[in-house]
Amino acid sequence: QRAVQVGTQRRSYPGIIEAVEKLRAGAIGKVLFARAWYNNQRPSIGHGKTGAPPAWLDFDLWQGPAPARPFRDNLVHYNWHWFWHWGTGELGNNGVHGIDICRWGLGVDYPRRVTSAGGKYRWDDDQETPDTQVATFEFDGCSLVWEGRSWSPRGFEGDTFGMSFYGEQGSLVVRDAGYKIYDLKNRETAAGGGSGAEGQHFANFVDCIRNGGRPHADIEEGHKTTLLCHLGNISQRVGRALTIDPKTGRIVDDAEAQKLWRREYQAGWEVEG
Repeated sequence: QRAVQVGTQRRSYPGIIEAVEKLRAGAIGKVLFARAWYNNQRPSIGHGKTGAPPAWLDFDLWQGPAPARPFRDNLVHYNWHWFWHWGTGELGNNGVHGIDICRWGLGVDYPRRVTSAGGKYRWDDDQETPDTQVATFEFDGCSLVWEGRSWSPRGFEGDTFGMSFYGEQGSLVVRDAGYKIYDLKNRETAAGGGSGAEGQHFANFVDCIRNGGRPHADIEEGHKTTLLCHLGNISQRVGRALTIDPKTGRIVDDAEAQKLWRREYQAGWEVEG
Protein backbone atom coordinates (compact mmCIF):
# COMPACT_ATOMS: atom_id res chain seq x y z
CA GLN A 1 0.00 0.00 0.00
CA ARG A 2 2.96 2.32 -0.52
CA ALA A 3 4.62 3.93 -3.53
CA VAL A 4 8.16 5.33 -3.27
CA GLN A 5 9.76 7.07 -6.25
CA VAL A 6 13.52 7.68 -6.20
CA GLY A 7 15.00 10.74 -7.91
CA THR A 8 16.69 8.89 -10.77
CA GLN A 9 14.31 10.74 -13.07
CA ARG A 10 15.70 9.54 -16.39
CA ARG A 11 13.74 6.33 -15.93
CA SER A 12 10.68 8.41 -16.82
CA TYR A 13 12.09 10.04 -19.97
CA PRO A 14 10.21 8.59 -22.99
CA GLY A 15 13.30 8.57 -25.19
CA ILE A 16 15.37 6.67 -22.63
CA ILE A 17 12.53 4.22 -21.97
CA GLU A 18 12.49 3.60 -25.74
CA ALA A 19 16.27 3.15 -25.77
CA VAL A 20 16.11 0.46 -23.08
CA GLU A 21 13.27 -1.24 -24.97
CA LYS A 22 15.48 -1.26 -28.07
CA LEU A 23 18.30 -2.86 -26.08
CA ARG A 24 15.96 -5.52 -24.71
CA ALA A 25 14.64 -6.19 -28.23
CA GLY A 26 18.16 -6.95 -29.49
CA ALA A 27 18.86 -3.77 -31.47
CA ILE A 28 22.62 -4.13 -30.90
CA GLY A 29 22.67 -7.86 -30.18
CA LYS A 30 23.80 -9.23 -26.85
CA VAL A 31 25.00 -6.31 -24.72
CA LEU A 32 28.37 -7.00 -23.13
CA PHE A 33 29.55 -3.64 -21.81
CA ALA A 34 28.15 -0.29 -20.67
CA ARG A 35 29.82 2.97 -19.78
CA ALA A 36 28.59 6.01 -17.84
CA TRP A 37 30.54 9.22 -17.36
CA TYR A 38 30.35 12.65 -15.80
CA ASN A 39 32.75 15.51 -16.44
CA ASN A 40 32.80 19.02 -15.03
CA GLN A 41 35.16 21.92 -14.36
CA ARG A 42 34.62 22.46 -10.67
CA PRO A 43 36.69 25.12 -8.89
CA SER A 44 38.69 24.53 -5.74
CA ILE A 45 36.71 24.58 -2.48
CA GLY A 46 39.70 26.07 -0.68
CA HIS A 47 40.63 25.55 2.94
CA GLY A 48 37.64 26.27 5.15
CA LYS A 49 37.57 27.85 8.57
CA THR A 50 35.56 26.52 11.48
CA GLY A 51 33.26 28.79 13.44
CA ALA A 52 29.67 29.54 14.31
CA PRO A 53 27.11 28.72 11.58
CA PRO A 54 25.12 31.62 10.09
CA ALA A 55 21.96 32.60 11.94
CA TRP A 56 19.70 31.35 9.11
CA LEU A 57 21.10 27.80 9.28
CA ASP A 58 20.02 25.14 11.78
CA PHE A 59 23.29 23.26 11.47
CA ASP A 60 22.29 20.47 13.86
CA LEU A 61 19.25 19.68 11.72
CA TRP A 62 21.28 20.12 8.54
CA GLN A 63 23.73 17.41 9.64
CA GLY A 64 20.83 15.01 10.18
CA PRO A 65 21.97 11.44 10.90
CA ALA A 66 25.68 12.29 10.67
CA PRO A 67 27.45 12.69 14.03
CA ALA A 68 27.86 16.41 14.78
CA ARG A 69 30.94 18.14 13.44
CA PRO A 70 31.90 21.82 13.74
CA PHE A 71 30.57 24.15 11.05
CA ARG A 72 33.06 25.14 8.35
CA ASP A 73 32.58 27.90 5.84
CA ASN A 74 33.26 25.80 2.70
CA LEU A 75 30.61 23.16 3.38
CA VAL A 76 27.12 24.59 2.79
CA HIS A 77 25.28 24.33 0.46
CA TYR A 78 27.02 22.15 -2.09
CA ASN A 79 30.54 21.24 -1.04
CA TRP A 80 29.42 18.72 1.59
CA HIS A 81 29.40 16.24 -1.31
CA TRP A 82 33.21 16.16 -1.19
CA PHE A 83 33.58 15.14 2.47
CA TRP A 84 33.20 11.46 3.40
CA HIS A 85 31.45 12.35 6.65
CA TRP A 86 28.42 13.76 4.79
CA GLY A 87 28.81 12.91 1.11
CA THR A 88 29.66 10.26 -1.45
CA GLY A 89 31.75 12.22 -3.94
CA GLU A 90 30.90 12.57 -7.60
CA LEU A 91 30.15 8.85 -7.88
CA GLY A 92 27.17 9.19 -5.54
CA ASN A 93 26.33 12.73 -6.61
CA ASN A 94 26.02 12.49 -10.41
CA GLY A 95 27.36 9.00 -11.12
CA VAL A 96 24.25 7.38 -9.69
CA HIS A 97 22.12 8.77 -12.55
CA GLY A 98 24.28 7.30 -15.30
CA ILE A 99 24.92 4.03 -13.51
CA ASP A 100 21.19 3.61 -12.99
CA ILE A 101 20.47 3.72 -16.72
CA CYS A 102 23.39 1.40 -17.48
CA ARG A 103 22.25 -1.15 -14.91
CA TRP A 104 18.69 -0.92 -16.27
CA GLY A 105 19.85 -1.34 -19.84
CA LEU A 106 22.08 -4.30 -19.00
CA GLY A 107 19.29 -5.90 -17.00
CA VAL A 108 21.52 -6.62 -13.99
CA ASP A 109 21.16 -6.26 -10.23
CA TYR A 110 24.23 -6.93 -8.06
CA PRO A 111 27.81 -7.36 -9.31
CA ARG A 112 30.26 -10.08 -8.36
CA ARG A 113 33.34 -7.84 -8.33
CA VAL A 114 33.88 -4.10 -7.89
CA THR A 115 37.09 -2.17 -8.49
CA SER A 116 37.78 1.56 -8.20
CA ALA A 117 40.88 3.56 -9.02
CA GLY A 118 41.75 7.24 -9.08
CA GLY A 119 42.33 9.93 -6.53
CA LYS A 120 42.30 13.63 -5.74
CA TYR A 121 44.77 15.22 -8.11
CA ARG A 122 43.75 18.70 -9.24
CA TRP A 123 43.44 21.06 -6.26
CA ASP A 124 45.19 21.52 -2.92
CA ASP A 125 42.08 22.02 -0.81
CA ASP A 126 39.85 20.33 1.76
CA GLN A 127 38.12 17.94 -0.61
CA GLU A 128 38.42 14.32 0.56
CA THR A 129 36.60 12.43 -2.20
CA PRO A 130 38.27 11.68 -5.55
CA ASP A 131 38.19 14.28 -8.32
CA THR A 132 39.24 11.53 -10.76
CA GLN A 133 37.67 8.10 -10.47
CA VAL A 134 37.05 5.02 -12.59
CA ALA A 135 34.82 2.36 -11.04
CA THR A 136 34.27 -1.03 -12.68
CA PHE A 137 31.38 -3.33 -11.84
CA GLU A 138 31.63 -6.91 -13.10
CA PHE A 139 28.49 -8.99 -13.53
CA ASP A 140 27.99 -12.43 -14.98
CA GLY A 141 28.51 -11.99 -18.72
CA CYS A 142 28.92 -8.20 -18.83
CA SER A 143 30.49 -5.23 -17.08
CA LEU A 144 29.78 -1.58 -16.37
CA VAL A 145 32.32 1.23 -16.04
CA TRP A 146 31.79 4.70 -14.60
CA GLU A 147 34.34 7.47 -15.14
CA GLY A 148 34.24 10.81 -13.41
CA ARG A 149 36.54 13.83 -13.71
CA SER A 150 35.32 16.90 -11.87
CA TRP A 151 38.13 19.18 -13.11
CA SER A 152 38.10 18.47 -16.86
CA PRO A 153 34.92 19.08 -18.88
CA ARG A 154 35.57 16.92 -21.92
CA GLY A 155 33.79 13.58 -21.80
CA PHE A 156 32.96 10.75 -24.19
CA GLU A 157 30.77 11.03 -27.30
CA GLY A 158 31.12 14.82 -27.18
CA ASP A 159 29.05 15.05 -23.97
CA THR A 160 30.01 15.92 -20.41
CA PHE A 161 27.45 13.38 -19.15
CA GLY A 162 26.14 10.28 -20.82
CA MET A 163 25.80 6.54 -21.13
CA SER A 164 26.72 4.08 -23.87
CA PHE A 165 26.08 0.39 -24.49
CA TYR A 166 28.15 -1.97 -26.61
CA GLY A 167 26.78 -5.19 -28.06
CA GLU A 168 27.75 -7.90 -30.49
CA GLN A 169 25.95 -6.10 -33.35
CA GLY A 170 26.53 -2.43 -32.57
CA SER A 171 26.32 0.26 -29.93
CA LEU A 172 23.72 2.60 -28.43
CA VAL A 173 24.55 6.02 -27.00
CA VAL A 174 22.16 7.89 -24.71
CA ARG A 175 22.36 11.62 -25.44
CA ASP A 176 20.36 14.11 -23.40
CA ALA A 177 16.82 12.68 -23.33
CA GLY A 178 17.27 10.53 -26.45
CA TYR A 179 19.59 8.01 -28.07
CA LYS A 180 21.43 6.98 -31.23
CA ILE A 181 22.22 3.49 -32.47
CA TYR A 182 25.32 2.62 -34.51
CA ASP A 183 26.23 -0.55 -36.37
CA LEU A 184 29.63 -2.24 -36.25
CA LYS A 185 30.90 0.05 -39.01
CA ASN A 186 30.03 3.06 -36.83
CA ARG A 187 27.15 4.11 -39.07
CA GLU A 188 24.10 5.62 -37.38
CA THR A 189 21.15 3.34 -37.99
CA ALA A 190 18.45 4.69 -35.68
CA ALA A 191 17.73 7.51 -33.27
CA GLY A 192 15.05 8.59 -30.84
CA GLY A 193 14.31 11.54 -28.61
CA GLY A 194 11.71 13.16 -26.46
CA SER A 195 11.20 15.41 -23.50
CA GLY A 196 13.48 15.29 -20.48
CA ALA A 197 11.13 17.20 -18.20
CA GLU A 198 11.10 16.03 -14.58
CA GLY A 199 7.32 16.50 -14.50
CA GLN A 200 7.00 13.11 -16.18
CA HIS A 201 8.67 11.52 -13.17
CA PHE A 202 6.31 13.29 -10.77
CA ALA A 203 3.32 12.30 -12.89
CA ASN A 204 4.34 8.64 -12.82
CA PHE A 205 4.59 8.79 -9.01
CA VAL A 206 1.17 10.39 -8.64
CA ASP A 207 -0.35 7.86 -11.04
CA CYS A 208 1.00 4.99 -8.92
CA ILE A 209 -0.52 6.53 -5.79
CA ARG A 210 -3.90 6.88 -7.48
CA ASN A 211 -4.01 3.68 -9.49
CA GLY A 212 -1.46 1.31 -8.00
CA GLY A 213 1.59 -0.22 -9.60
CA ARG A 214 5.30 0.33 -9.05
CA PRO A 215 6.92 3.65 -10.00
CA HIS A 216 9.51 3.79 -12.78
CA ALA A 217 12.25 4.37 -10.19
CA ASP A 218 10.88 2.20 -7.41
CA ILE A 219 12.77 2.26 -4.09
CA GLU A 220 14.09 -1.27 -4.64
CA GLU A 221 15.65 -0.29 -7.97
CA GLY A 222 16.99 2.88 -6.38
CA HIS A 223 18.63 0.81 -3.65
CA LYS A 224 20.37 -1.48 -6.12
CA THR A 225 21.84 1.41 -8.09
CA THR A 226 22.82 3.40 -4.99
CA LEU A 227 24.56 0.33 -3.58
CA LEU A 228 26.83 0.19 -6.64
CA CYS A 229 27.97 3.74 -5.87
CA HIS A 230 28.67 2.87 -2.25
CA LEU A 231 30.57 -0.27 -3.26
CA GLY A 232 32.66 1.74 -5.72
CA ASN A 233 33.55 4.22 -3.00
CA ILE A 234 34.35 1.48 -0.50
CA SER A 235 36.71 -0.11 -3.04
CA GLN A 236 38.30 3.29 -3.58
CA ARG A 237 38.77 3.90 0.14
CA VAL A 238 40.29 0.50 0.99
CA GLY A 239 42.40 0.49 -2.18
CA ARG A 240 41.47 -2.91 -3.59
CA ALA A 241 38.87 -4.88 -5.49
CA LEU A 242 35.85 -6.17 -3.60
CA THR A 243 34.29 -9.59 -4.01
CA ILE A 244 30.50 -9.30 -3.88
CA ASP A 245 27.76 -11.87 -3.35
CA PRO A 246 25.75 -11.42 -6.60
CA LYS A 247 22.58 -12.58 -4.87
CA THR A 248 22.61 -10.04 -2.03
CA GLY A 249 25.08 -7.33 -3.04
CA ARG A 250 27.04 -7.78 0.18
CA ILE A 251 30.83 -7.69 0.51
CA VAL A 252 32.47 -11.10 0.94
CA ASP A 253 35.49 -11.91 3.15
CA ASP A 254 36.83 -8.38 3.69
CA ALA A 255 36.47 -7.19 7.28
CA GLU A 256 37.98 -3.75 6.62
CA ALA A 257 35.65 -3.05 3.72
CA GLN A 258 32.66 -4.39 5.64
CA LYS A 259 33.25 -1.76 8.33
CA LEU A 260 32.26 0.85 5.73
CA TRP A 261 28.99 -0.96 4.96
CA ARG A 262 27.13 1.32 7.33
CA ARG A 263 27.88 4.70 8.84
CA GLU A 264 28.07 5.87 12.44
CA TYR A 265 24.83 7.63 13.39
CA GLN A 266 24.18 10.59 15.62
CA ALA A 267 22.19 9.65 18.73
CA GLY A 268 18.49 9.54 17.92
CA TRP A 269 19.03 8.89 14.21
CA GLU A 270 20.07 5.25 14.38
CA VAL A 271 18.68 2.84 11.78
CA GLU A 272 17.25 -0.35 13.19
CA GLY A 273 18.00 -3.70 11.56
